[in-house]
Amino acid sequence: MNVTNDDLDRLWRTLRLMGWGAVALVMLTPAVAMRFTEEVNWTTSDFVFAGVLLIGGAALIELVAWRVRNPVIRISFALLVVAIVALIWIEGAVGIFH
Repeated sequence: MNVTNDDLDRLWRTLRLMGWGAVALVMLTPAVAMRFTEEVNWTTSDFVFAGVLLIGGAALIELVAWRVRNPVIRISFALLVVAIVALIWIEGAVGIFH
């Protein structure tokens, strides 16, 4: 089976939709949880921090994806950005590096 550029582009479009959907889901989860429990108590600054971090990371992946055609580099860079965003998120949540 040969993989064509059209197949890779279709895969990348699907991954992009899943990535932006994940960003939206992560942003909505605490807003919905705050309606049902008092254990989740995000302030406006928490939502701004999360938005800048998640949307900024996703936008950076998009920017590189527009410029780079090699799928290995695209996926590697995307995984690197996801790992960095996750580390920053974890540090902001629980402070593991203190």
